[in-house]
Amino acid sequence: MSDRPAIVVVAAADMQAKAYRSYCLESVAAHFDVVLIAGADPTWERPLVTDYEVADPADPSALATAGRVLSERHRLAGVMTWTEWYLVPVARLARQLGLPTVAPEVMQVCRNKAIARDLFARHGVPSAASVSVRSTGEAAAAARRIGYPVVLKPASHAASVGVIRASGPDDLAEAYAFAAQAAGLGIESTGVLVEEYLDGPEVSVECVTCRGETTAVAVTRKSVGMEPYFEELAHLVDADDPLLATVAPVAAAAVRALGITDGVSHVEMRLVQGRPRLIEVNARIAGDMIGHLVRLATGIDLPRAAADIACGRIPDLTPTRHQAAAIRLIYPDTSGTLTTRHLDDDLLAQEPWLESVHFQRQAGDQLLLPPAGDMFTARVGFLITTGPTGELAQTRAEEAYRRLTVEVTPPAVHAAA
Repeated sequence: MSDRPAIVVVAAADMQAKAYRSYCLESVAAHFDVVLIAGADPTWERPLVTDYEVADPADPSALATAGRVLSERHRLAGVMTWTEWYLVPVARLARQLGLPTVAPEVMQVCRNKAIARDLFARHGVPSAASVSVRSTGEAAAAARRIGYPVVLKPASHAASVGVIRASGPDDLAEAYAFAAQAAGLGIESTGVLVEEYLDGPEVSVECVTCRGETTAVAVTRKSVGMEPYFEELAHLVDADDPLLATVAPVAAAAVRALGITDGVSHVEMRLVQGRPRLIEVNARIAGDMIGHLVRLATGIDLPRAAADIACGRIPDLTPTRHQAAAIRLIYPDTSGTLTTRHLDDDLLAQEPWLESVHFQRQAGDQLLLPPAGDMFTARVGFLITTGPTGELAQTRAEEAYRRLTVEVTPPAVHAAA
């Protein structure tokens, strides 16, 4: 019997999870006995877990049963997840097992952007004007009040799915239909928000909250493209970024406004005329390998911090590195069939600053860009670079990206008979 604490990890069971979350599981497994709940038998996770139960985390009864079974086999210290869709179920499971947790009601607020906007306004956190709508007519009326351009988005979703900008009235109906289609898949809400477009650089603040005190450990500078959509193309974390001092107080205020007392949060905002304005708060470790970038740049281990907090421990947030790390997400220029994807062998062999390259798509796969697709259907993979400064890490990422070969055969265009 191990003398390490046992922690339940509730996670998605798919290969995308391996690509973007294996570093999280590896970090937690280095310090805890991991007992896994996922929707399928573990594959790549098996060497990292002590025990597991198969259950659909979105099914409250199945999740509760799996948790109870694991609690009978192990002395559990905590429950955690890094999957956005499971935040509320995991909080409920922790409460059922008598383990540390933020209240499920708080997680529900974090998953509902409309309620979150109201709380930001009530607590004086600088945010965007936002109106919840249920029809094209209501959306048009809200856009007129707010003023174009506006952003339409699902009230309950993630990963920029269903988020689109309408530059004027002629764009509104199509934009509403796009956002509403994604909103229909929401769990906590199926509504659509019409919001003020915040014009400025986008960043996120990676925060750790323990017993009501929030520490902003890093700021992530983001590159967003594919207008009028908001696909995230690149991220940069610099341990010495002076912007952290500017955005940290607003991030902490947003976390406090939502009632988050413990856990890791990914706080997104834009800098409008140099001043931070809130986009949203995700009450979990950021996606797109951002937590890995934080560790490469600062030495701070966000997955371990999240596990420590889930078990009622105080995390160690002491920086042990002072460098920068960047990720460039790989997309095709057009939708179609992927025929070739590779990086120059010389670059892989000779450049120690190229920390990793990952391809999640194979030749023959179909790639679908917005509006028909999203990051889950279009992304080919990613590459990560490091450097002593943010500028150099980013330059290296762009250099490596230029030396990629990604070839796609567009769908056949059939001539009219």
